[in-house]
Amino acid sequence: MLALLHTSPVHVPVFDALRDRSHPGVELRHLVAEDLLARARADGPAAVEQDVRAKVREAADSGARAVLCTCSTIGDAAEAAASAAGVPVLRVDRPMAAAAVAAGERVVVLAALESTLRPTAALIEEEALRAGRSAEVRTVLVPGAWERFEAGDAAGYVRRVAHAADAVTGADAIVLAQASMAPAETLVTTSVPVLSSPRPGLAAAARLL
Repeated sequence: MLALLHTSPVHVPVFDALRDRSHPGVELRHLVAEDLLARARADGPAAVEQDVRAKVREAADSGARAVLCTCSTIGDAAEAAASAAGVPVLRVDRPMAAAAVAAGERVVVLAALESTLRPTAALIEEEALRAGRSAEVRTVLVPGAWERFEAGDAAGYVRRVAHAADAVTGADAIVLAQASMAPAETLVTTSVPVLSSPRPGLAAAARLL
């Protein structure tokens, strides 16, 4: 069984649909902890490390053979909890970051939450170091996007993200830092590769089982 640690319930049907389409034999268990993101935004990711460890341990104790963290803001804390929990833990954006590094040196990170920018940029730099490549990472906060998300306007949220992606210049890859941004891939008109995390993240986690 693969456990997924979410900070928003909107991700549950997204990953269920991906599982049904590409990994029908994989059993998923969803753990939703919205408070972790709220506190990480207010006080920084370090403030929730202990609670993230507890959630990963809960997943392992419930029989999970691996854990996928779908929140970029707390992804580093989740992966750090792996050894204590005794199961592999993957942040959903790691495979996406590796793909961005492979696409070229100039990577632009788009996020709707400021708290996501630094962790995602650091992850891309880490993957570049692992691959022996250089990375020039720029970050862009998409104005007004998170307000649309919180208001339940999914279409407006995705349109703002797609518009921001189409405005990017001088990039070899554009990274959609949050899993909720993935639908924007179908709306962009830019010729620059636009990468999202749910599909490659779930595929990589399924291989850990």
